[in-house]
Amino acid sequence: MPPRDASELASRLAQRAEAVCRRYLSNGRREGRYWLVGNARNAPGRSMFVRLKGSVSGKGAAGKWTDAATGEHGDLLDVIRESLGLVDFKDVCDEVRSFLSMPPATNEPKDRWEQAVPAAGGSSEAARRLVSMSQPIPGTLVETYLRGRAITALHETGSLRFHQRCYYRPERGPTEAWPAMIATVSDLEGKLTGAHRTWLDPGGFSEAHLGRAPIDTPRRAMGELLGHAVRFGCCHDVMAAGEGIETVLSQRSILPAMPALAALSAAHLSAIAFPDTLRRLYIARDNDPAGDAAIKTLIERTSAAGIAAMVLTPRLGDFNEDLRLLGADALRAILRVQIAAQDIERFMKLAT
Repeated sequence: MPPRDASELASRLAQRAEAVCRRYLSNGRREGRYWLVGNARNAPGRSMFVRLKGSVSGKGAAGKWTDAATGEHGDLLDVIRESLGLVDFKDVCDEVRSFLSMPPATNEPKDRWEQAVPAAGGSSEAARRLVSMSQPIPGTLVETYLRGRAITALHETGSLRFHQRCYYRPERGPTEAWPAMIATVSDLEGKLTGAHRTWLDPGGFSEAHLGRAPIDTPRRAMGELLGHAVRFGCCHDVMAAGEGIETVLSQRSILPAMPALAALSAAHLSAIAFPDTLRRLYIARDNDPAGDAAIKTLIERTSAAGIAAMVLTPRLGDFNEDLRLLGADALRAILRVQIAAQDIERFMKLAT
């Protein structure tokens, strides 16, 4: 019979506490009766300790843990939630049942977290939790993915992070876990308002999927997006804006000193907020009808705000296609004739 509540799930996990730790806290190690690790998000370190053996219930129960650095404490359900960056309790239950080789349940247990800390699946709080579970991109699959897309200018990419097992819920079928590039969405003051997920193919780059996971919708956003964006560099008087992360980073491969943002869709591109200091905006368009409509709206808004808008047009479908298929020198030539003369020396990386 499936467990009826969270406590029964936690009890079953506690019976296999060491196996849980080896699976979800793999950066730690056993020392005596405890598993030591940096925190519940599987960071290296020794400040958090999980009791591997103990009573069935109470303070000394197996599976209970405490982080001495933060004062946080909980059980193995919390470990699974935190280490995988899960938001919905259903996803936690699915993962627990999979780990314990249990059949799916028809009725979900009550979510103790939703009652204590509300965080809807698409909320800003959910986005903050997801970002907190991810790590910087150097040496990760995200870096491999971007280089596979011919993007080598990875400076000022602190807004991009890597999640090793980010949950993906298809329209039909069970929830899946794939590695993902996590992009932080922020407002003009730098406050995190949302996140964007690009699920990646752990097998590497292929022309069929361009490095993305072979799933129906390998890109999804969450949180408050309107007016906000994924940001690269600090904007002053000149900035570039585009739809996709890869499009913007492709442009920055040639214009590395120009601050830029990715709005994540044509509709959101037309609604980006303008910094008070902005005087000239370069709009990196995609060659599609949705992009044309967004640019028309954005130009009307920049004109009303007294900001000069200049549209940058790719030769192929978008600037990443130009970079991948035509090469950096060709993209440099494409962009050089489209930007203001005073910005060539200021922002462009010249051929060496």
